[in-house]
Order: sequence, then C-alpha cells, then structure tokens
Amino acid sequence: MPTYHYVLASQSFLLEEEPIEEVIRERTRNYQEREKEIDFWVVKQPAFLEAPEMNATKNQCPQPAVAIISTDRQFITWLKLRLEHVIVGKFQAPSETIPEPLASLASV
Repeated sequence: MPTYHYVLASQSFLLEEEPIEEVIRERTRNYQEREKEIDFWVVKQPAFLEAPEMNATKNQCPQPAVAIISTDRQFITWLKLRLEHVIVGKFQAPSETIPEPLASLASV
C-alpha cells in the first residue's frame, strides 16, 4: 500500500493568495525534462479528509480545502518550507477508510 504525502490548505490560500500555479508548472517542466513520471496532484476537496482518522486534520483546515498530494516526501517537505501556512501529513491508500486517491481525482 503506497504512502501519499500532502500539503493541505484552504482553497483561497493555496489557489488565490499563493503563486502555486507557477510552482506546479515549473515542477511539471522539470519532470518532463528529466523524463520523470508525474507523482503529484492538486486536488480540491480531497476524499481522504472524509476518513474518520482525518477528522482532526480536516477540522484544522478552513474549507473548502485543497491538497497537493505526492508520493515524493521531499517535494512535500519543500512545499511546506516554501508555503509555510499549510498542514502537512501522510496517509496510506487504499485502506478500509481511504480510497485510492488517484482513482477518483478531481484535479484542478
């Protein structure tokens, strides 16, 4: 079962106040140049927040929420340092309470 790492913030903060589009575009370009498969996704209202074990995290984040999810822990750590006002964490999926995050992605 893969481990997914994430940064989580309110939609207004992550998509309007921060220049995250530029960061994602640059990261995508970098991956393409290195012929590396994309391992991150921007997700509005991520389904993992509905799992009972994520209640505390969900309650900490203003809604509607947006997450950047990745299998690359270092990328998420870098985002946390760059963005500062985000929640970070990880989860494993699929599990009994958390579906596979890529199966029903509603990406931005």
